[in-house]
Amino acid sequence: MAIASDEATSICSHCDRSIPSTNIDLHYVHCSRNLERCKHCGDMVPKKHAEEHYLNTHASVSCSLCSETMEREILAVHRGENCPQRIVTCEFCEFPLPAIDLSEHQEVCGNRTELCHLCRRYIRLRERNDHEASCNGVSYNSAGVPDNTVNPSRRDARAAERERGRQRRRPPQEFSQRRVLFTIAITGIAVILGSLFFQRKTENSEMH
Repeated sequence: MAIASDEATSICSHCDRSIPSTNIDLHYVHCSRNLERCKHCGDMVPKKHAEEHYLNTHASVSCSLCSETMEREILAVHRGENCPQRIVTCEFCEFPLPAIDLSEHQEVCGNRTELCHLCRRYIRLRERNDHEASCNGVSYNSAGVPDNTVNPSRRDARAAERERGRQRRRPPQEFSQRRVLFTIAITGIAVILGSLFFQRKTENSEMH
């Protein structure tokens, strides 16, 4: 058996809710006795909890960080998102500081440079992400020229300088070799003279 869905309703003059007309009188007695409308938000709250509702939701409180006064219900949002004294971190160095000082700090911090280990260039921190996405790993010299396109004459000059350095180091090596040979010769002569002296001393001992 189908239940009729077009039952007549009436609006409660106390809470403005739509109530079945057959129950409106009983509802009104209960509603007006137990509920009251909050003057600040318009919600219907139990009369016995009205003061608690006001203190927890609408009473003015001061932010412990910036001392700004606001309703309690928005305090958490204020401290997490809007308070100028809330602590945030710099996106470049992760240093914690008050939000009010962040912009000035990052303006300076973002201009610091850091060495890219792929191309060996110093890159501003504020440009680091874009650089890492496009860096091709080509290193540059102090003149800003890629190392693989260095002027050939300069490359030849450096090679010639290295060869001259090797030639300058050779004489000391040859000198050291001569010194070793000389030392060996002197040692040999000393050994021979020592042997002759020992032999002659032995012969003199036998004669006596």
